[in-house]
Amino acid sequence: MANHELVLGQNPDLALGQNPHPHDLVMTPTHNIGLRSRHTLGLGHSHHNLGLGHNHENDHDHDLGLGQTHDHDLGLGQTHDHDHDIGLSHHHDNGLVLGHTNELALGQSHEPDSEAHNLGLSDNHELTLAEQHELDENIDHLTMDPAQELALQTAHDMSNNQLVVAQNTPVIQSRVLAVNLDYQLVVGQEFSDVKSCRRAIRDAAIACHFEIQTVKSDKTRFTAKCAADGCPWRIHAAKLPGVPTFTIRTINESHSCSGISHLGHQQASVQWVANSVEERLRENPHYKPKEILEEIHRMHGITLSYKQAWRGKERIMAAVRGSFEEGYRLLPQYCEQVVRTNPGSIATVYGDPEDNCFRRLFISYYASIYGFVNACRPLIGLDRTLLKSKYLGTLLLATGFDGDGALFPLAFGVVDEETDENWIWFLSELHALLEANTENMPRLTILSDRRKGIVDGVDFNFPTAFHGFCMRHLSESFRKEFNNTMLVNLLWEAAHALTVIEFEGKILEIEEISQEAAYWIRHRPPRLWATAYFEGTRYGHLTANIVESLNSWLLEASGLPIIQMMESIRRQLMTWFNERREASMQWSTILVPSAERRVSEAIERARGYQVGRANEAEFEVVSPHEGTNIVDIRNRCCLCRGWQLYGLPCAHGVAALVSCRQNVHRYTESCFTVATYRKTYSQTIHPIPDKSLWGELVDGSSGVENRIEKLINPPKSLRPPGRPRKKRVRPEDKGRVKRVVHCSRCNQTGHFRTTCAAPI
Repeated sequence: MANHELVLGQNPDLALGQNPHPHDLVMTPTHNIGLRSRHTLGLGHSHHNLGLGHNHENDHDHDLGLGQTHDHDLGLGQTHDHDHDIGLSHHHDNGLVLGHTNELALGQSHEPDSEAHNLGLSDNHELTLAEQHELDENIDHLTMDPAQELALQTAHDMSNNQLVVAQNTPVIQSRVLAVNLDYQLVVGQEFSDVKSCRRAIRDAAIACHFEIQTVKSDKTRFTAKCAADGCPWRIHAAKLPGVPTFTIRTINESHSCSGISHLGHQQASVQWVANSVEERLRENPHYKPKEILEEIHRMHGITLSYKQAWRGKERIMAAVRGSFEEGYRLLPQYCEQVVRTNPGSIATVYGDPEDNCFRRLFISYYASIYGFVNACRPLIGLDRTLLKSKYLGTLLLATGFDGDGALFPLAFGVVDEETDENWIWFLSELHALLEANTENMPRLTILSDRRKGIVDGVDFNFPTAFHGFCMRHLSESFRKEFNNTMLVNLLWEAAHALTVIEFEGKILEIEEISQEAAYWIRHRPPRLWATAYFEGTRYGHLTANIVESLNSWLLEASGLPIIQMMESIRRQLMTWFNERREASMQWSTILVPSAERRVSEAIERARGYQVGRANEAEFEVVSPHEGTNIVDIRNRCCLCRGWQLYGLPCAHGVAALVSCRQNVHRYTESCFTVATYRKTYSQTIHPIPDKSLWGELVDGSSGVENRIEKLINPPKSLRPPGRPRKKRVRPEDKGRVKRVVHCSRCNQTGHFRTTCAAPI
């Protein structure tokens, strides 16, 4: 057999060669051996030995024998005075050469002159075992499969130490079957019950990357084996007599398989995912399924589906916040707690008489009712948002506006679906609570999208109210129809116009751009949306804008179980009431900040106006750019209509008041004063105890009987799978005729030029 030499050129002197002492392995503190492979490694037997020299001051000969029956030499040459030889033998003639640049060549050839390949070693010649393999004095066999690759990894990345694998065979990634000490199973180990026993064995299989197959499992014993064919690993646990404790009786820890080769794991169930991320989810309920997948892959090295992560999260969240089904079942008790903790509040739930499936829920807190009736503007906005929970449903909202212009939630309704009938019911409940809490029903102004159910409900319950379009809904429909930003801006300017002349001027501008757009606008009665024609008082609010304003926290709440959603809303209201109450205590002005700014601006503008007095109440105000306006301070009105529409003196009114030395602040609506604002939030929304205490807080046994009779089941309709549509369909869009498009190429209708298929 041909002998091939291995030469290592480097400052430290190292020689590896044959040693007359058989089966000896010497490793110095600075020399380690690293092999990256998933195959068994063994040091050769016979008369070959391994020696690594450490002392470079003396001239010693150390031998290394690697192989089985043949005697091939592997030499490491140095440029120093000390020579050490290595003998390497294999089934084939293999040469290993390391030069001055620490290049190691591994040849795989039957010919003596096999090609050299480079493999770099670091200065201290460290070799470490990869994939948790250990090398000790007891290893006496080293076998190498020529079809696989041998990689020696150095401890440091050096520029001259480059690793080159002398093989064309691709590297196959696979797991190594290793024992994880944290999940080690031993005979005599005890568990509290059979579930804990099964859980521990499952966790051990996942940690050590092999799958198990249950052989027998009942209340007294549990037996499992490795799922790989022919693998001897097996475990048996049994119940101790008289106690639920389980103990491991026998275990065969040896594996003949190499573990699982796929990236998933049969034991990685939904419950296992839930247990793995339970602590993290309790700390951060916003932990996303995608993040769960990433953490499990990083911690356990397995890849799961998105659905598994989502179901695991839902299982934990159901334990934390309660299930969706439990939320509906506990609604009667929850309503009782709302009324008990917040006296004067209204909380009612209705189910289907036939099967008790949920239909409607109405809640309004007394603090909101009191604040709206006694201190808010007589203006209500109506809106709704779809629930994003497990079951279909719609959240209906009725909000007022406080003196500073902020939203003031008044009542909430949850219905199984948005229908005209449910809107009429919601408005009837709203009318009932206002009628019960005020002697004289105020003449309200209501803003909505004017769908049929809302119009019918307003006409029936609030016959004297002014019901107008919410301009946000109207402008979105207009934008869908014409998709022209300039036209949309002109529509808003027409809506804000205070006088009929100004309004008609904006409509003419729209007509010059698009006669179709002007035709579309004129078919929407201006008395329902235009400020110049609207008969009610909107105080400058053209939109309800409820959902968009509350979207930051309402969007998250809409995906919770129904009781959790209502509790999230209650906590937000409780926080708002407290924060706004405390903030108002710091104000030292007569009017709220927004009204104070508006009056200050009007006073500044009025400085250049000329005022003529006709009598004690009527004034003529002349301005350089606006001409002449007539002001009546007794009736608080001006020809420009600004005073009437906003409830605050306009610049003309301010000029008239200042000229007769009247206090401007006394001529503002009472809702804009700080005193009234404090009255708005004077009441408190009280917290509701945990559901575990509800049974103890119910007085008498009759409460239990009533709760049994009022058992509410979830709605019949589940939310369909898939991503919900982002844009909601407006009532005015339903049934509308689409625009007729024309092709400029063939002069036909129904398509554009870009999609025309007619022959030339």
